[in-house]
Amino acid sequence: MPSILIVRGQLATPWELRPWLRLSERYEVSYLLSGSNRFAAPEGLRAVPARTLRDMLPGGTLGELSSAVLGDRYLDVSSAFDRADIVHAAELSFWFAAEAARRKQGRRFKLVQTVWETLPMMRAYRNHRARRNRDAVLRATDLFLPATERAAQALALEGVAAERMIVCPPGIDLARFGGSRGAGPIPAGGSAAADGLTAGGPAATRDTEEHTIVSPGRLVWEKGHHDVLRAMAALHRGVVTRPDGTAVKPRLKMVGVGPEEQRLREYAAELGLAGSVEIGGVPYEQMPGVFADASAMVLASLSVATAALHPFDMPRAFWEEQFGLVLAEAMAAGLAIVTTTSGAIPEVVAGTPAELVAPGDWMGIARALAAGPLSRPPASRVAYPSEVIERYSTDAAARRLEAVYDSLLSG
Repeated sequence: MPSILIVRGQLATPWELRPWLRLSERYEVSYLLSGSNRFAAPEGLRAVPARTLRDMLPGGTLGELSSAVLGDRYLDVSSAFDRADIVHAAELSFWFAAEAARRKQGRRFKLVQTVWETLPMMRAYRNHRARRNRDAVLRATDLFLPATERAAQALALEGVAAERMIVCPPGIDLARFGGSRGAGPIPAGGSAAADGLTAGGPAATRDTEEHTIVSPGRLVWEKGHHDVLRAMAALHRGVVTRPDGTAVKPRLKMVGVGPEEQRLREYAAELGLAGSVEIGGVPYEQMPGVFADASAMVLASLSVATAALHPFDMPRAFWEEQFGLVLAEAMAAGLAIVTTTSGAIPEVVAGTPAELVAPGDWMGIARALAAGPLSRPPASRVAYPSEVIERYSTDAAARRLEAVYDSLLSG
C-alpha cells in the first residue's frame, strides 16, 4: 500500500488526525511522535518514535526559550522519510513543515501541507527563521490544503497558484457529538413553544432547570473569555433582559486551560460571578455531555495583531480564528451558537442559525443570548443544515484526503 507519513512536530493531536483512521484500508498511515509532543498520542495510527532537538532540552519555560533561540529539528527520522510516498505536514513557517520540504530533495515522496493560517504575513511579519522556513515550504510543496477559503485567499497572496491548492476542511466525530442531545431541535426562525418541541422530540429532554453557557477554548486573551464574563455580568445584573423583560442568570462553564486562568477567576469574582462560573479543563471524551447540558456555546474569539516584537525578533501575536473546531462540534450536538466574526468563523457557520457579533462586542453577546437560547427552555436544541454538518464530518474529511492522495499518486 502507498505510505503516508504525517509530520506535526510537537503538535500531533488526536482530533486533527482522526480522519486518517478511515484511510487505513488503502494506505499505510503513520505519524512522527516526538517525546515532547504536547497532546495525548492519537490512538489507532502507527506512531513512529522521533527524537527532536526539543526533546533534549529542559522542560518548562527554560526549554521553550532555548528552543526559540536554537530552533528545532528531527534527529533520527531519515528512514521514515525514505519509505514515504506522501509526506503531509502543516503551515508555511513551522520548523517541521520546512524540514519536510528540505528532506524532499533526493527522495521520491510528494509533499502536502495543510494550512490553517488566514493572515498572509509574507516575509515582513515573520521572524528570520520563519522567513527561511516559508521560502523552503513554498518552493518544495506539491499541494497545499487550506482548511478554509479564507486560508486559500491568504495563500494566494503568499504567491501560491490556484492549481497548487485545494480547500480541505477538517472533520469531527459526528456520532460522538450528535448522539447525546438535549431538548428537541428548534427549526431556524422558530421557537420551542411554537413548534411543540420544548420537551421531547427526536431526542430526550435534559433534566435541567438552569441555563448553562459554555465558553470553550484555551484560556488565552484572544479566545475572548473575558468578553463572555462581561456578557454574563450584563445578564445577571439585568442590564440585558429577555424579550419579555425578565432577567435571567445563567451559569457559565469555561472549558480550557491556559495562562489567563487566574486572571479570569479574579475577573469573575470582581464582576460578582464567582458562584456562577466554573473554569477548568474537561477531558475530550466528556465534551459531548458538556454540550448536551448547555443552552448555548459562545466562541468569543478576538483578532490579535500588536506588531510588538520579542527580544528574538518574533512577532508577539498575529492571529485570528482560523477555523474553530468547537463550532462544528456544537452544530453536530444541535447546540445554539453565539460567536464573533473573527477570521474564518463566518465562513464555517455560513448558512446556519449561529448568531454573529463583532469581536469584543460583549453587549452583543449578551443580547444574542437573551433573545435566543436564554428565552427558550434550558438545553433546547437548534436545527442545523445537514449538508453543513456532513461537510465537517470525519468521513467527509477522509474522502477529501483520499481524493487528494489518489490524484498525487496518479501524477
